[in-house]
Amino acid sequence: MCYPGGRSATHDGCVLTHPRGSVGSPRRRRGRPAPPEEHPLSTSDSYAGRTALVTGGSRGIGLAIARSLVDRGARVVLTARKPEALAEAVEALGGPEVAVAVAGNAGDPEHRAEAVRTAIDTFGSLDCLVGNVGINPYYGPLIEAPLDAFRKILDTNVVGTLGLVQEAHRAWMGQHGGSVLIVASVAGLKSSAGIAAYGVSKAALVNLTTQLAVELGPQRIRVNAVAPAVVKTRFAEALFTGREDEVSGQYPVGRLGVPEDIGEAAAYLLSDGAGWVTGQTLVLDGGALSQGPI
Repeated sequence: MCYPGGRSATHDGCVLTHPRGSVGSPRRRRGRPAPPEEHPLSTSDSYAGRTALVTGGSRGIGLAIARSLVDRGARVVLTARKPEALAEAVEALGGPEVAVAVAGNAGDPEHRAEAVRTAIDTFGSLDCLVGNVGINPYYGPLIEAPLDAFRKILDTNVVGTLGLVQEAHRAWMGQHGGSVLIVASVAGLKSSAGIAAYGVSKAALVNLTTQLAVELGPQRIRVNAVAPAVVKTRFAEALFTGREDEVSGQYPVGRLGVPEDIGEAAAYLLSDGAGWVTGQTLVLDGGALSQGPI
């Protein structure tokens, strides 16, 4: 909601006006808490002094989120399985002064604990947590899914994500607050042929987001999610390779997503500018769900 007059803040050509300090602005009723101080939605230093842990951060969506945060002043800890890819990502982000990496398996509790300790020991805090781990070893009908593969998907995508949040909560956020972002998927919001097992795990993450947001809100911890549609990453290549024009035509905006689309949304949801946003899943799909099946 916009108000005439008052102070204004601009971002990317948009103007937001605020009533505080404007002539004739309504007086706040007695007994009501004052609103929090205003924060810029996105500036070059809006994350200065803050540390983020980004899982699955060596490429694709995870790396784009990390880059978006570093560009705004954050220090980041990246995790992924392959040390070589992580080393390249750290270099691309600006080197060890702003980024460090911890290689390991997201399903390993010791690896998750090491990643959290590294953030705190290296940079002094853990302010933002991004759960971006996702595997999909099975493609086909859910009714025919090998149960061992289904368990692996749920264990990595859901149990691993909850374990990561628990570890961050014990080590830092439970005492200091923070912001959590979980990377879900539109596959968790609708039936998805071929990737139904993956979709079930992402649906669980959407509900996990709302549950954790309610539990952790009193401790000044916000929890939100993003639900991307098809994004041009190596992970999603099977969904568009050789037919990108056909797949893009199903989106009102006429293109597939790119990792930077997710990075920009993540930077907002993790920021103070989203301080009154929690328990929400932001759909990033180029309008596809608004018109019908993808």
